[in-house]
Amino acid sequence: MLLLAVSTPALASPATASGEARAPTATTAQAVDETTPSAKIRVVRKSERYWKITFANPPLNLIGPAEVQELGRIMDQLEADPRVQVVVFDSAIPGSFINHYDLGQPLEASTGLKAGPTGMHPVPDFMVRLSKLPAISIVSIRGRASGIGSELALAADMRFASREKAVLSQFEVGAGFVPGGGPMARLPRLVGRGRAMEILIGADDFDADTAERYGYINRALPDADLDSFVDALATRIASFDGHAIAETKKLVDLASMPPDAEMQPGWEAFIESVQRPAAQSRLEALVKKGLQKPGDVERNLGRHTAGYKRPSE
Repeated sequence: MLLLAVSTPALASPATASGEARAPTATTAQAVDETTPSAKIRVVRKSERYWKITFANPPLNLIGPAEVQELGRIMDQLEADPRVQVVVFDSAIPGSFINHYDLGQPLEASTGLKAGPTGMHPVPDFMVRLSKLPAISIVSIRGRASGIGSELALAADMRFASREKAVLSQFEVGAGFVPGGGPMARLPRLVGRGRAMEILIGADDFDADTAERYGYINRALPDADLDSFVDALATRIASFDGHAIAETKKLVDLASMPPDAEMQPGWEAFIESVQRPAAQSRLEALVKKGLQKPGDVERNLGRHTAGYKRPSE
């Protein structure tokens, strides 16, 4: 996940040029349905057992401090409702699942957020709570899932992606940062140490077929089949016994989940690394090329981070 250390006009968020943290609106402060399409995170209760959470923050589906807080409130609702058995995350923005963290906010807008129920910063807090939720979580990836988008997918129980349109990456090292949303803890357990190093340190883009071979995602599916496949699986899970789902998931977690203690250090390393002059130099170079704006840099982050040249070169 990527975060801004200094506030400059060049790094303004596409959603607000002021550089100030955006307060959640009345629309985003509660769960919604299809009748409120202006919400940046839409919650649709397809049934009491099956919820769908859709990211709808154009143009790039960036997640910033306000959206992190909203995700925490949505998690409060999920944890408080024992009837929920499956929750699906997807996107309403063509080309973007979640491109990355919103860089248009000053550092203090994120570091100043109140810790969540786990005692951790709200970003690792949400990732841990999502993983431990008794309900099954499924991510449907169409478009780019980088940084915090990839990290949210890794925190979920299952990941399915469009073969033609999905791109996954942990691009942060290429931009001079340490990822902060837990991929160092999750990826080695999911894909093995060597491939985790390739994803994290290589910091390149992965298409859906390669991600499937690595175990980064469950399956790559034809784009035309993705929605129907995920909906059918979620509907099937919603028809099962909730106690059996929760107890089975709990035992799988014992065998596969990183301990909570591994999550907060990644966030702290990220906050420290993002403030380094070398990291800020890389960030500014990417912004000048078009980071945070629709275009080739956001479509091809792996290529553009690899193309960085130090000021002395």
